[in-house]
Amino acid sequence: MADTTFDLERLEDDEDDGLMQLVGFGVGQERFGVDILAVQEIIRSTDVTPVPNSPSFVEGVINLRGDIIPVIDLRKRLSLFKADTLVEKNWVLILSIGNRVVGFIVDNVSEVLKIAEDDIDPPPNIVIAGLENQYIRGVCEIDNKLLIILDFDSILFNEEYYALKDMDFDEVKLIEEVTVD
Repeated sequence: MADTTFDLERLEDDEDDGLMQLVGFGVGQERFGVDILAVQEIIRSTDVTPVPNSPSFVEGVINLRGDIIPVIDLRKRLSLFKADTLVEKNWVLILSIGNRVVGFIVDNVSEVLKIAEDDIDPPPNIVIAGLENQYIRGVCEIDNKLLIILDFDSILFNEEYYALKDMDFDEVKLIEEVTVD
């Protein structure tokens, strides 16, 4: 069973002038953010059913209230894997990317952040934390720490996106259906 622990309420447009709302999360020691409008749901770790012959960063699929959703290990996808930073209980961010819903495994989810758009700098030309800057939408400083805002539309290359889109996840036998109370 998975618990939804974050209420992703959105502010009215007139209150958001110049502010961007992000869901903050962590992978290893790195802090990341994603636009709250892309986040459909956040669930605590759940059993993921492996899919044969899928890319190495695809952990498998989950059944979320009747919808079969591919789940990607963000640590593997971004090559941030370090054996000593494994976390037993992960979180799954359920995001809408293009016209597909995809789950991303992250180590933790911190909070909903409101950031002034003027405080967000474009990605630097150098690599941050081993990430290629094509994955980075922008960076900003929060509490003296760097927050990397990811561009999830670029996390999957076109061929990977279409490969996920073409996979028939409905035929995979699922371990357990995810329910959210």
